[in-house]
Amino acid sequence: MEQKMFCYQCQETAGCKGCTMSGVCGKKPDVAAMQDLLIYVTKGISAVTTALRQEGKQVSAEINHLITLNLFTTITNANFDKESVEARIRATLTEKDVLLAQIADPSSLPEAAKWDGSDNWEEKAQTVGVLSTENEDIRSLRELITYGLKGLSAYSKHANVLLKDDGEVDAFLQRALAATLEDSLSVEDLIALTMETGKYGVSSMALLDKANTDAYGNPEITKVNIGVGKNPGILVSGHDLRDLEMLLEQTQGTGVDVYTHSEMLPAHYYPAFKKYPNFIGNYGNAWWKQKEEFDFFNGPILMTTNCIVPPKDSYKHRLYTTGAAGYPGCTHIPGEIGEQKDFSAIIEHAKRCPAPTEIETGELIGGFAHAQVLALADQVVEAVKSGAIKKFVVMAGCDGRAKSRDYYTEFAKALPQDTVVLTAGCAKYRYNKLPLGDINGIPRVLDAGQCNDSYSLAVIALKLKEVFGLDDINDLPIIYNIAWYEQKAVIVLLALLYLGVKNIHLGPTLPAFLSPNVAKVLVENFGIAGIGTVEDDLKLFFSTNK
Repeated sequence: MEQKMFCYQCQETAGCKGCTMSGVCGKKPDVAAMQDLLIYVTKGISAVTTALRQEGKQVSAEINHLITLNLFTTITNANFDKESVEARIRATLTEKDVLLAQIADPSSLPEAAKWDGSDNWEEKAQTVGVLSTENEDIRSLRELITYGLKGLSAYSKHANVLLKDDGEVDAFLQRALAATLEDSLSVEDLIALTMETGKYGVSSMALLDKANTDAYGNPEITKVNIGVGKNPGILVSGHDLRDLEMLLEQTQGTGVDVYTHSEMLPAHYYPAFKKYPNFIGNYGNAWWKQKEEFDFFNGPILMTTNCIVPPKDSYKHRLYTTGAAGYPGCTHIPGEIGEQKDFSAIIEHAKRCPAPTEIETGELIGGFAHAQVLALADQVVEAVKSGAIKKFVVMAGCDGRAKSRDYYTEFAKALPQDTVVLTAGCAKYRYNKLPLGDINGIPRVLDAGQCNDSYSLAVIALKLKEVFGLDDINDLPIIYNIAWYEQKAVIVLLALLYLGVKNIHLGPTLPAFLSPNVAKVLVENFGIAGIGTVEDDLKLFFSTNK
């Protein structure tokens, strides 16, 4: 059967090998082709910006932001709108032409930097996708780097909208992206670049952490309502806190309430958002349950980033997108960095809708980012020293549809009572509503926030290493059993590897984009492993006192 596309960047890729007819995510072949082409032209403009910097010339923040947004647009479940992807290709080609004219000697630039877009785009896309790299190991490493950079771009973009930039991170992202075009680089060169990607992943997460906390304060222990009010509501999903802030400001006094969904839950932990009386609570669960939960919500939904599930007709007319997100037939709310977005259309839509249908009641507790946990450091250290807490298990990462992810629920249920879960990302929805109790007042599930807040977990681990006077982070009583789905999880993994963390277990499957040889390098150098059964893994993790 003729292959219509090829994509293997997410955990649910078909057969854990690659989507070839249509994406499991819902991405169609024509959109996949344009995303491949967008990555290609973004590598091209990155080669140009890298050459400009080598010549001592400046690259504007606007160009940095364009490149970052291009990568973010191609993350799994972010943008399904072919026209908007094509618009980004055109904009990139236009800007690249301007930059090319500033290069003193363009002769050494790769073909991607010189391509002007005059060819047939569909045909061109067929020649520049993932499989255009023939060597399996080189391809694997190029994609591992590219997916890490996609994750890095997401975190940079969220910092950028809060007017925080890191020129070094931008320069590295572009240099690394351009390097994936260089046939002269060996496997060893690309492995080194992979580790460097992890280094700058830490920098990008630190940048976003500072941007969020400077704007909204340090997350604090917070009980979040999961029931509903009586007013019409707007449901906000994705990850962009600035979008949420603007929406909350514009809904004051309108009679419209605002709720979070999935990865927006941690917004409730920030002090700045607690001043809005119409910020009611969190509705529903992880991203993949949209099709049932969005129906019951009744009001409009704002997708600020990924993760979009192709909507049902029953609520598609209520789905709005903004930023990097897009879906054909859904209203897109424009607005660039530093601009005030106009949410009046979605607010007026909400006024015409019934209040949300209640699907559950109760509360969730979270807000255990690094500042809050470090404020409890004495309590935590005492619990460890007394033996009340024997181990921490980092169960951060992503959730997804696969039945095999029930593993994480069962694993959390089966953990010894003297074990505390450290989590961030939507993986928490597999166990954050379980009655796991507490240890001397410390909840057994400590939720640090969104996937990008995995940085907090690294900061906490490094602080514990210091407190206990250890030389090696791997001597801490911490187990890493992480679920992954998309590219932001890839940069978190690379960041942890850069920080020296070893013996990370990754599931429910290892990435399809790891060739056997690249997987072998990760296993031998870092102890990366998959998951087994709950019973076997509990024996593995808890049979020794390591």
